[in-house]
Amino acid sequence: MAALLASRPVRVSVLFSPAGAIVRGPCAVIVDVLRATTTLTVALAQGARGVIPTATPDEALALRASHPGTLACGERDGRMVPGFDLGNSPFEYTDERVGGRTLAFASTNGSLAMLAARGVRRRVLAAFVNAAAVVESVRREREITILCAGKLGGFSLEDAACAGLLLARLEPHGGVPEGAAARLARALAPRDAGEVRVLVEGASHARDLRSMGAAYARDLELCAGLDTLDRAFDLTEPRP
Repeated sequence: MAALLASRPVRVSVLFSPAGAIVRGPCAVIVDVLRATTTLTVALAQGARGVIPTATPDEALALRASHPGTLACGERDGRMVPGFDLGNSPFEYTDERVGGRTLAFASTNGSLAMLAARGVRRRVLAAFVNAAAVVESVRREREITILCAGKLGGFSLEDAACAGLLLARLEPHGGVPEGAAARLARALAPRDAGEVRVLVEGASHARDLRSMGAAYARDLELCAGLDTLDRAFDLTEPRP
């Protein structure tokens, strides 16, 4: 029986942005390499209780106001929103700041991807930093949608390449690309940690972030790491 299950295909589709998307099915993998899913993976590894994605900063602030102890987090155009507790840098999410806390998270792109997959049974946060752990977490699913956050409703090279890497690593477990977007993502998959770093640091979004200051360059270095975190987290929305 185990051999039979292992031989069954894992159908993997890819969406390059959440624009107009309502994702259905048993499992969605959300990818926003720069920086939401990298940052939230760090936050949950540091003991955050859970994440509530919001479409707007006002929604995040309202959640904090109505539920003391909740942190308002995220960014607009890369910068922390005035009045928020935390921005979108993984280095801000230390255990002292987020341990045991619920995060109301509003980011320009990543939050919209998380919300687009709200009806899916599992939403798994993925980035290059935890790619191996994500594959291990989802490889027994029979159907997976990889949803890239993209940039402002459009294509993002680093997210598409991360989707391709996940596809490549799912292939030994029966992963089969479904559709043209999945096949394109698979063709973009970097082969090793060196290629990941070159791709992420050379992406247009990375250039925009780097121009904003040295702190952002440090974020890029972390986001460009491959398999540096051994945890994969399902997105859960606890009552704040």
